[in-house]
Amino acid sequence: MKLSRILAVLSFAALPFVAAAGDGKELYTASCKTCHGADGNGNPAIAKVMNVTFRPLSSKEVQSKTDAELKKIITQGSGKMKPVTKLSPKEVDDVLAYVRTLKS
Repeated sequence: MKLSRILAVLSFAALPFVAAAGDGKELYTASCKTCHGADGNGNPAIAKVMNVTFRPLSSKEVQSKTDAELKKIITQGSGKMKPVTKLSPKEVDDVLAYVRTLKS
């Protein structure tokens, strides 16, 4: 088999792994779920304590933001949301990829 064909087959086989949200769901669960909820709709108890309203992560308002805008919110915080500093840039990308899967 020609090398180019082998590479094409290997590239195709890897597509599901590249297109997936990586470890984004696990990272989301560890870093975001407490406040944003398992489904991205917010934790009502935390919202009450913090006196905030969580925007559903599946909402048009959130999903219409660019990747750069969402990365900035994750890494720098917004309003009462503190920055998430324990994630590497790759992990932020993975969380963002997972958040994109929540789109309604």
